[in-house]
Amino acid sequence: MRDELPADSHVHSEWSWDTPIGDMEATCARAVELGVPAVAFTEHLDHIVWTADRRTLEESPHLASFADGLGQVTAPPFDAVGYLAAIERCRQRFPDLRVLSGLEIGEPHLHTEAVARVLSAGRFDRVLGSMHALPIAGEYYEPPGMFEHYGRVEAIRRYLLGIPAVVAGSDVFAVFAHIDYPVRFWPVDAEPFDPYGWEEEFRLALRAVADGGRVLEVNSQVPLHPEILRWWREEGGDAVSFGSDAHDPTTLAGGFREVAHMVEAHGFRPGREPHDFWTR
Repeated sequence: MRDELPADSHVHSEWSWDTPIGDMEATCARAVELGVPAVAFTEHLDHIVWTADRRTLEESPHLASFADGLGQVTAPPFDAVGYLAAIERCRQRFPDLRVLSGLEIGEPHLHTEAVARVLSAGRFDRVLGSMHALPIAGEYYEPPGMFEHYGRVEAIRRYLLGIPAVVAGSDVFAVFAHIDYPVRFWPVDAEPFDPYGWEEEFRLALRAVADGGRVLEVNSQVPLHPEILRWWREEGGDAVSFGSDAHDPTTLAGGFREVAHMVEAHGFRPGREPHDFWTR
């Protein structure tokens, strides 16, 4: 097994609207300290308006600053020019670290023209597509709201069944991020998450990502279940990317050594360059 850490291809800094303690330069310094060979700053680009519950807003004052009196959260416009200038400053300050520009586009299939305008601002090396919310009665809800409306079983089923539409509706992203996103919100007092309860739905989503020529992200915030990675291989997936989803420098590459060993055990190997996807 290799001991080198892979590149972290899913990182947020102060240029992401939901990241009040993010720090691009401090994250680069942390990468050098840890021996992470490359970092992609995939900042949030969100256009949907989603409804947060009171508890979420109380626990996240920064998020609450973007919400109206009904709890509807609207992300501010992304400053692509300022962000790309910050990327260049980090490249100059950390010449031995590969610093990639990037975006994490939420629901990219729903706002294609707005997304295209941002992408036209410059070069974005690593673009992720993700789905954070589902529409319910005309409003969008993230997993806490999905669970409340549908229950956990049906919410995850609907989430996974929605992924093929994201892939089919947008060709601007190379990597599908955190395919198991709702699992992050799994109640601590509930029975452990068991992916076999949604094997058919996971396989459908994974097949759509593979058939669309995209890469599957292995996110380490809540480590991807090994069976999901096995299903990815069986459904035709041939490449993976690693992402910590760090929103501050201290969580960069969190758990990477363990997930890298798991990915390698499933037959994936690093590419020629440190920032390359792992393939089989």
